[in-house]
Amino acid sequence: MDTAKTLLLVYQSTTGATEQMIRAVARGAADEPDVTVRLLAARDAGPDDLLAADGYVFACPENLAAIAGLMKDFFDRSYYGALDHINGRPYATVVCAGSDGSNAVRQIARIATGWRLREIAPPLIICTHAQTTEAILAPKVVPDSELDKGVELGAAFAAGLAMGAF
Repeated sequence: MDTAKTLLLVYQSTTGATEQMIRAVARGAADEPDVTVRLLAARDAGPDDLLAADGYVFACPENLAAIAGLMKDFFDRSYYGALDHINGRPYATVVCAGSDGSNAVRQIARIATGWRLREIAPPLIICTHAQTTEAILAPKVVPDSELDKGVELGAAFAAGLAMGAF
């Protein structure tokens, strides 16, 4: 009997911070032999990917106090195809933001509530402190201390999936 689980990581990254974080999550999850990690850019993911997975990490920057546009597009394209088919599955959120990231977290939580997903960890918000146009548009380098949080999230999520805790 195949008991392997699939953890789907869907992300949008514009200046690199979110991609660094989701790759850290993937590294942490990859150590769990009974979990397959699928890492997809939001533009490449859809409802079939959600249906084929056992858990999810959604990661994006907060742009203009909202989830990034391509991440919103993913949710728009996937919402009804997954509705009532993924109830109870676990999820976590990673948001990179120049200030607080809380509105993007709220938006993802509302979508997850509609899908009846179960949040398994507090949202991971990485603050880049980018406040000027130049800083906002510049490529980002996430400190190791923040990347470590992503690795921990991935490891914990994958272990929980493998054990059947989620």
